[in-house]
Amino acid sequence: MSDILVKPARTVQGTFSVPGDKSISHRALILSAMAEGKSKITGLSDARDVASTRRCLENLGVKISSLKGGIVAVAGKGKYGFRAAKGPLDAGNSGSTIRLLSGVVAAQPFTTTITGDESLCRRPMRRIIEPLERMGAHIESSAYKAPLVIRGGALRSIDYASTIASAQVKSCILLAGLYANGTTRVTEPSPSRDHTERMLEAFGVKAHFSQSGAGVQGPATLQACDIDVPGDLSSASFFLVAASLLADSEITIEQVSVNPTRMGIYDALSAMGAMIQTSPAVTFQGEPRADLSVRSARLHSAALGGSMIPRIIDEIPVLAVAATQAQGTTVIRDAGELRLKESDRLTAICRNLQAMGANVRETKDGMIITGPTPLHGAEIESYDDHRIAMAFAIAGLIATGETLIKNGSCTEISFPGFFDLLDRIRHD
Repeated sequence: MSDILVKPARTVQGTFSVPGDKSISHRALILSAMAEGKSKITGLSDARDVASTRRCLENLGVKISSLKGGIVAVAGKGKYGFRAAKGPLDAGNSGSTIRLLSGVVAAQPFTTTITGDESLCRRPMRRIIEPLERMGAHIESSAYKAPLVIRGGALRSIDYASTIASAQVKSCILLAGLYANGTTRVTEPSPSRDHTERMLEAFGVKAHFSQSGAGVQGPATLQACDIDVPGDLSSASFFLVAASLLADSEITIEQVSVNPTRMGIYDALSAMGAMIQTSPAVTFQGEPRADLSVRSARLHSAALGGSMIPRIIDEIPVLAVAATQAQGTTVIRDAGELRLKESDRLTAICRNLQAMGANVRETKDGMIITGPTPLHGAEIESYDDHRIAMAFAIAGLIATGETLIKNGSCTEISFPGFFDLLDRIRHD
């Protein structure tokens, strides 16, 4: 990985698109592989995490082809058409890959080992191991961490009350539930992303979902369909913040997912006084999409916590950057889950903001940021965490002097071409 130097910018301007939604892309590949027939996916994310899902599916015997126009074709194997991989499946850095695929291989008549990079092997897997074992799977692990050795077989339906709001956990259980007899239900303490439930209906499977959770009736057969992936709102969030903070900025990001379970960044920035407009949403295959336009604005502080946190969990790093320029004291709480991501994001955010001169204090489950405070360039540690690197690239735009992001190229994990796009819309 290479270091990235970021210089201050005067403004950002332009109309552009961002890569396909990463969460939707994982699900499009997995459900297409489980379906009967050939599916075509347009707008699939080319993030390294999504490539990990593709590679794991190919190692399970799924034929995936890249066609002209950026279309990806998946020859579905049906639910039981997978073959045992010749070696461990490597999920790389992707929590979505390991957790969602665990729900699929738990029902296969063979043993599968799933592992990942050093960071992924530190992340908690008990949250999927326990429900899958209740469904009848046999999983070996060390301290509930990857690698996971999953001996698949017949599964039974369950009602599962998750103690955390996690789309990855919910989706893992729902995918396993497609193989079980009866209704599998998952309840959550607050709503999480519902991309799996929405996409199942595009594949001909009725999913029941509400604010409290979701359920599927098994066994169910998926029928191939064509999927069009909207732009990734999490990727767009960095540019929404940049345009809000830099004077005389105005940008439009085309055809971005505006799924209600993902609109926390819009709600949080709007609560802080950001000027964001959305075009009329168009819904395709259950996923709404719209153009987002934003221009510079004076921001003020906000309290971010409770049920909003699952809706902004990936955007908190860049929201923290925004808070340094907001009038007043912003309190972020109930975000302890950030300590279990690719890095301990709470510590990473606070240390890097302090290095740039921000007034920030780390708490057990969040942080307290008082602004506005001028930022200055500094050497920033990315912790090999893509969202930390991108958030502090935005901080570098509004700082005085140059900002060096160590191992900044880790942005390829979720957003290949991020720095190229940033260079294209910035004006000095």
